[in-house]
Amino acid sequence: MLKRTLYDEEHEIFRNSVRKWAEAEIFPHIEDWRDAGCVSREIWRKAGAQGFLCMYADEKYGGLALDDFRYDMILCEEINPREPGFFIGLHNRIVGPYLHKLGTEEQRDRFMPGIVSGETILAIAMTEPGTGSDLGGVKTRAVDMGDHWLLNGSKTYISNGLLAGLIVVAARTGDGHEIGLFLVEDGMDGFERGRNLKKMGLKSQDTAELFFDNVKVPKENVLGDPRRGFKTMMMNLAEERIMGALGFMARAEYAFGITLDYVMDRRAFGQPIGTFQNSRFKMASMRTEMDAAWALTDHCAREHLSGQLSVEMAAEAKLFTSEVEARVVDECLQLHGGAGFMDEYEISRLYSDARISRIYAGTSEIMREIIGRGLGLDSRSRN
Repeated sequence: MLKRTLYDEEHEIFRNSVRKWAEAEIFPHIEDWRDAGCVSREIWRKAGAQGFLCMYADEKYGGLALDDFRYDMILCEEINPREPGFFIGLHNRIVGPYLHKLGTEEQRDRFMPGIVSGETILAIAMTEPGTGSDLGGVKTRAVDMGDHWLLNGSKTYISNGLLAGLIVVAARTGDGHEIGLFLVEDGMDGFERGRNLKKMGLKSQDTAELFFDNVKVPKENVLGDPRRGFKTMMMNLAEERIMGALGFMARAEYAFGITLDYVMDRRAFGQPIGTFQNSRFKMASMRTEMDAAWALTDHCAREHLSGQLSVEMAAEAKLFTSEVEARVVDECLQLHGGAGFMDEYEISRLYSDARISRIYAGTSEIMREIIGRGLGLDSRSRN
């Protein structure tokens, strides 16, 4: 197994504390949360009490003023494989930074204390019924009414959609790529949540439809320039894809570990099935591919820490790790035989959970498009 050198001693101390906390507060509740279709609000408050939410936030908001991406990487690696429905990475590293970096002081004073404590759960609403990875096709519109913005439209597949108390909504404010980001609060008139969407995997993750019918958004709830939100979203997608890559690899690693135990315990023809050449070769190939994917992921994390991560490299990491995860969980399920098809075995759930990895945060096809354009292979410039 690849020896990772990204973390220092203090990071490993933090990892141990996260691991103990998750064993006590998260993993015993997995079945209940899967049945309920969402994690509890209480686990968010408990995470806040531990200081695990938006650690980069200023101390006056209850944060740790600790802006080290590696701590959130550890949270992802320790929690995601066994309870991927607790979208703490979305809260901390995808939505939280919009308030932390783009919000006004008044907005931070108003919202950050609840975000840090876990009282206010975050979501971001980009995807629409007819618009997926192409954010330029957003139909939801916000019109400047002088003293407020009037928001109309709908969003779908919104993670944390049911539990979120504050949602960053992307809406068209003009022509072309003129998009604004609006802070919609729970209880605003005209804002409604649809059903908790039933999914193949991530059973404990609340994924919802959102509807906006003449929602009056105060001017103080606009994030940044209401015409330049598209550029802001593009800048934050690289970090989202690295967070995704970490989650994919953590799940693949967990699937590999439980499968290694299984093939050593399960016997056929008088010997452990792991000792057969086919099993050895399959495990060896997966180990090699995972080590290569970890190396790429850690390289991109270092680039991100230094502010040097390119959009294309983030896309490469997201593409490769999601594809590696898919191959690993598939091979691991096969090595479990009939047991792998049974939901009582974790590998069955890991297989189902992994299918979304090649879709969200940009599909594999969109990742290839980004990488190809980076090579100068853009069909639009050739016509």
